[in-house]
Amino acid sequence: MNTACAVTHYSIPEEMEEGSIVANLAADLGLDAKTLVKRKVRLDVIANKRYLEINKETGELFIAEKIDREYLCNSKNPSCFLKMDVSIEEPIRMFNIEVEIMDINDNVPHFRRDTMHLDISESTPAGERFSLNNAVDPDFGTNSVKSYHLSDEEHFSIEIQTGRDGSKFADLVLKNAFDREDQAVHNLILTAVDGGVPSRTGTANIIVRVLDTNDNAPQFDKESYTINVMENAPIGNLVIELNATDLDEGTNSEIIYSYSLYTSEKTQAIFSLNSNSGEIRVKEMINYEDFRIYDMEVIAMDKGPNSLTGQCKLTILVTDMNDNHPEMSIKSFLSPIKENVAIDTVIAIVSVSDKDSGENGIVDLHIADQLPFALRESSDNYYELVVSQPLDREKVPEYDITFTVTDRGSPPLSDNETMTLELLDVNDNVPQFPQSFYTIPVMENNAPGALLSSLTAFDPDLHENQYLVYFIIEKEIVNTSMSMLFSINPENGNLYALKTFDYEIEKEFLFHIEARDSGVPPLSSNVTVHIIIVDQNDNPPVIVSPWRAHGSVVEEKIPRSTDKGSLVSKVIAIDTDSVQNSRITYQFLQVTDATLFSLDQYNGEIRTMRMLSYRDPRHQRLVVIAKDNGDPALSATVTIKLSTVETAVKAYSDMTEVPLEYDIFSDINLYLVIGLGSVSFLLLITILVTCVLKCQKPMPSKAAPPSRNSVISERNSTIADSTLVSNDAYWYSLFLAETRKGKLVVRQPVPKAGSRYIVSSLPRSTGLTETSDSAASTLQVRNTMPTGTVCF
Repeated sequence: MNTACAVTHYSIPEEMEEGSIVANLAADLGLDAKTLVKRKVRLDVIANKRYLEINKETGELFIAEKIDREYLCNSKNPSCFLKMDVSIEEPIRMFNIEVEIMDINDNVPHFRRDTMHLDISESTPAGERFSLNNAVDPDFGTNSVKSYHLSDEEHFSIEIQTGRDGSKFADLVLKNAFDREDQAVHNLILTAVDGGVPSRTGTANIIVRVLDTNDNAPQFDKESYTINVMENAPIGNLVIELNATDLDEGTNSEIIYSYSLYTSEKTQAIFSLNSNSGEIRVKEMINYEDFRIYDMEVIAMDKGPNSLTGQCKLTILVTDMNDNHPEMSIKSFLSPIKENVAIDTVIAIVSVSDKDSGENGIVDLHIADQLPFALRESSDNYYELVVSQPLDREKVPEYDITFTVTDRGSPPLSDNETMTLELLDVNDNVPQFPQSFYTIPVMENNAPGALLSSLTAFDPDLHENQYLVYFIIEKEIVNTSMSMLFSINPENGNLYALKTFDYEIEKEFLFHIEARDSGVPPLSSNVTVHIIIVDQNDNPPVIVSPWRAHGSVVEEKIPRSTDKGSLVSKVIAIDTDSVQNSRITYQFLQVTDATLFSLDQYNGEIRTMRMLSYRDPRHQRLVVIAKDNGDPALSATVTIKLSTVETAVKAYSDMTEVPLEYDIFSDINLYLVIGLGSVSFLLLITILVTCVLKCQKPMPSKAAPPSRNSVISERNSTIADSTLVSNDAYWYSLFLAETRKGKLVVRQPVPKAGSRYIVSSLPRSTGLTETSDSAASTLQVRNTMPTGTVCF
């Protein structure tokens, strides 16, 4: 306490607690503490606030409210006082009191702004200074700001400066040059430290933003790119989006893309480059077969002053698509070729190709499996078409050969080309007749030159190999050549008859016809022709029994006492026609008494149906007709005049048979013996002559069986197994009668000799016989009888 100059001086620290005793005014001022109340002691405060009070009971001065020196006094003022007056009455006295408020370090340094922003170019050189806002501390003296500290000392440092008023402030010093691309913003903490004990600190944030300079060139992600692009990619298809980066910022980092001068115009025409985005897209159709690799260089340039650039190289590989059809080329093709060409003969050479690559460019050549050809690879992409099977023009005259070439792409593509191979004919087929054996019926009495049949052969060859010529293979039958009987048209095979045939003389012919083509060498084949002469009903029946000496009336005598069923007469007729036409039936054409006689229609026997009576007429007239089975039927009639006689023995001798043993020396039997001897002699001579001729001539080819002229009886008679030869017409009076004893009888005298006839009992052939040595034993009958006679 200092009481000089009547001013009582006290010093107290600020921020004392309320109620703290500052001093005992009563004691210090010499006042009785007990009278203070009575003397109405009071404390007059000059300031607005009452920081101090007097305890009127004790006279003590105490803290009524905390005192903040910085609030109460200007922090720049080195001293801070609270001045007050203490008055007291009885007597009135005035005391001046001065309380000095002593500063304590109760305030921390603080900056006017908690955050300070600095923009520093990255090109700023090291050592550059930057002023900072200083920190403020309300405390005074040593409790004020004494120093500063910086958190980052790598790029920056702090230099503390003292102002004229003694305040401390700091300068930010750049120690090392910036690289904005490494660190664009630096966050610093500036700490202000006062001199109090303990010291107090205050901090502020310093944000240093490094300003960019265009010191970085654009850079691509890669220096080179290899990209696969499918050919025929659609226009506008994205190939790649290039990305170049510039570590700078602002316009210094804005990039423009462009092609360099090293990029060809062709490449620039195929691919477009977006200058802003760096997208490369397909601009025109890409064809692998034109270009497989595209090289380009792209430049990225920033927009900063003194623009910097970067570049990258791109290699675009075009991936092949199977978009090209395989191709083929027929280098050579032989057509036409002969049908007998040898196996493995090369007839065509084919080359194949495909503009695609890899599997898409591998091609295979095929033809249809069923063709008689094969493909053989001769060299790379060359094939030979060879004959693999024998060819036959007659089966397939030409072949449409389709060459199909297919690649191995997915999906595979193919192409084809069809060539027509024509086959030339060779004479490799013999003429063929539709039948191997022809049976041709020919009606007898045909007109000479009549067409019998057309024997047409077929030759599947062509042209001269197909032209046929027809021949009759020569063959003699009984010294008669076939060419004298038949003729064939050599061009069309029409067979003609050169003469009129008579069934009763010639019944069949057997010969061969040959068809020969005009090839070199010629080929031929033959066919057997069987000509069958078909009988016509051209011969009427001839009645040979009963014998009619004059005219057509036969007189017979029968006894009146003839029993019922007795044979009166027998009509025998013969017909030289064939069996069907020569089948003869008998009928009564006229009869005097139809109740008296019966006629067997098959054997011609006339028998009595009852006994004759005296009432019956003495003369009976019977007209019998013999009719053949032809169409139209031919017939012959005989009139039998029967006379009844009373003399039984004489009449019977005229009608009944005479045993041959009793008439053996009769004239007729004599003639029979002579005839048989003559026939035997002639037969022997004929056989000998024939044998001599056969030995002198070569064996004739088998042809038609020998013709013979004979009459074969189909009726049961005793002449069926004998042959009679005579130089007269005795047969005209000969008849066969089947009697109860079955003996041969002669009823009429033999007429005068006129012609030579043969009655042959050769059995009828049931089939064809070829001409052979045995044919010479067959008698050839020559009819020398006058008109109206019959030979059998």
